[in-house]
Amino acid sequence: MRIDIVSIFPPMFAGAFDHSIVKRARERGIVRIDVHDLRAHTTDRHRSVDDEPYGGGPGMVMTPEPWFRAVESLREEGERGRAILMTPQGRRLDQRIVRELAAEERLILLCGRYEGVDERVREHLVDDEISIGDYVLSGGEPAAVVLVDAVVRLQAGALGSAQSTVEESFSDGLLEYPQYTRPAEFRGWSVPDILLSGHHAEIVRWRRRQQIERTRLRRPDLLPDGDADTEVLDAN
Repeated sequence: MRIDIVSIFPPMFAGAFDHSIVKRARERGIVRIDVHDLRAHTTDRHRSVDDEPYGGGPGMVMTPEPWFRAVESLREEGERGRAILMTPQGRRLDQRIVRELAAEERLILLCGRYEGVDERVREHLVDDEISIGDYVLSGGEPAAVVLVDAVVRLQAGALGSAQSTVEESFSDGLLEYPQYTRPAEFRGWSVPDILLSGHHAEIVRWRRRQQIERTRLRRPDLLPDGDADTEVLDAN
């Protein structure tokens, strides 16, 4: 998989992909990540990327030309790629969307700034718009890091065990079950007996019940109709 990121602040990504799972995926050739400076695609001596909004209003708006030049230049290098604008107006990122994007051969992430980008970028250049939550960031760079991390870990071979992505939170629409490790007792707090029993079928059922209950308490919006019957879900 190839991921290109376009930003006016490339140094913000320094080190972001040089650790842990993403680093290993890059070293193994599973994913290629390149960061590009939007200002390299400007044509004036000031390398301008923004201007005052038509109709008035506060702040500055990013001009369309550098974005079009950057994406078109990248697409000349290989696959067309799916161009994604990181914006609070986009689809809110969840695991279903992560799986959808992880199946792409190439992603081109556009990191906006200021009051946003010229609407013609949305209408005629990008293929998708993604938000990582209902809040405002200074720019799309932190959101791009989140998206890259989520997508890369789903690439074949990125994790030590393929099963890891199956049993995580949101993998089946529920939060993950509680996890424990040694020691079996710590400061008077004990690991649930069922996990020490060796009865694998019962452990599976216990974990499923824990997933449902934890989701019901913390994220009831994830359950069918917001309030699914535990026994029905447990039987599936």
